[in-house]
Amino acid sequence: MPTRTSKSPKAVASVAYETAKQTLPAYHHKKSPKKFTQAQLFTCLVLKEFFKTDYRGIEAILMDTSDLRKVLELKHVPHYTTLQKAAHRLTGKGPLDRLMNDILEKATGMKLMRKTIRLSAIDSTGFESHHVSSYFVRRKAKGGGSVQETTYSRFPKVGIIIDRDSYLVLAGIPSWGPSPDILHWRVALHETLKRKKLRIILADAGYDAEHAHQFARDEHGIESIIPNRIGRPTKHLPTGKYRRIMATRFNKELYGQRWNIETVNSVIKRRLGSFLRARTYWSQMREMMLRLFTYNVLVVRL
Repeated sequence: MPTRTSKSPKAVASVAYETAKQTLPAYHHKKSPKKFTQAQLFTCLVLKEFFKTDYRGIEAILMDTSDLRKVLELKHVPHYTTLQKAAHRLTGKGPLDRLMNDILEKATGMKLMRKTIRLSAIDSTGFESHHVSSYFVRRKAKGGGSVQETTYSRFPKVGIIIDRDSYLVLAGIPSWGPSPDILHWRVALHETLKRKKLRIILADAGYDAEHAHQFARDEHGIESIIPNRIGRPTKHLPTGKYRRIMATRFNKELYGQRWNIETVNSVIKRRLGSFLRARTYWSQMREMMLRLFTYNVLVVRL
């Protein structure tokens, strides 16, 4: 089953460490103390996600586990504050983009995935957080002209695109919800196409829009399969060319495979946790992307 993931911390550490060594410079600066390489620190962060712990927790685990220190070639265990500072530097968009590219290239070389993705799917999923932000919307009260203030809670969410055959994550777009899924459609496709060619993409009705089909089909040659949103009953067909095709010639057999992305979302939360430890906005964005990379490592190292 493709959704099986590695349970071995040594195997996960080995794949993450080898990938990071190939991708990251050994040291951040020529005048750095050179006590730990960037690959060693980054792999410690991956293990933090694997063990579902915090910086102090992974420091303690490494102190007690000589096998992991051997895999990472560690003579000393980094202090939790060292790991915390490394996380701000190594989990930014630039480094993580390069690391994600390399883990997908590794998967391609291992024949776990094709160079051109036959069938892909997009969806978003939310995470829990201690720190819950709120925002307010002024709107008219039901049944009257008075204006009331409605409170909504924000939560971390990430939109992901997966390869249906390998169950690997191709791209992730982190944000805060609640928000319409379609907002990350163009960015997610753009990020994915930097890494892989796509033939078909499946999405639920949250992505239904004529411009979404046009962006995929007309601009990038990707067949988009998105059911039309259900509104008021009507005998009239949608006016847009591609939404009309969805209404008259919808491919139910292919669309039925969209459930695989829900499986991936479930596996990520079950194996790596549904809760974020970071509190600030940007730290949460980085943590979600690190979690997606860690998930890919688990899949590559079955």
